[in-house]
Amino acid sequence: MTAVRRETPGDRAAIRRVHERAFTRPNEAVLVDALRDAHAHVISLVVEDDGLVAGHVLFSPVTVGEGRGLGLGPMAVVPERQRRGLGSLLVREGLAECRRHGHGVVVVLGHPGFYSRFGFAPASTRGLRCEYDVPDEAFLVVELVPDALGARQGLVRYHPQFARV
Repeated sequence: MTAVRRETPGDRAAIRRVHERAFTRPNEAVLVDALRDAHAHVISLVVEDDGLVAGHVLFSPVTVGEGRGLGLGPMAVVPERQRRGLGSLLVREGLAECRRHGHGVVVVLGHPGFYSRFGFAPASTRGLRCEYDVPDEAFLVVELVPDALGARQGLVRYHPQFARV
């Protein structure tokens, strides 16, 4: 059985293991812990597969030009459960959760072929650029509410914890 749910305090160690195993380095796990510890008003979901926490996605606050939005990431699925649709399930459910909480804009730094399936498009086409030096085609945005960006353009800034990891 597979289910997506909000993170609970008892999931912390399992989430850390998911990120360490998926990325084979501690950076993303450290970032998730740092954002949680900074009380960054995150949306944090896990996917359970056969009773085990097999994946995790985090959405944290970003500034989008003069407004606000959320940044998707880190997101990970343990290697032995990848390519089974768990990452797609996390993204779909995560975006729905963002909508339920009234968020209109989400950005992500990721693979365009994967994220375009969920409505993400190059942020540069909307006049947005990332505060970090990243490939243009990999910095993407989706409006969860029609015209949520309006005329907003400019620099997208992530939570300060991203610069510390």
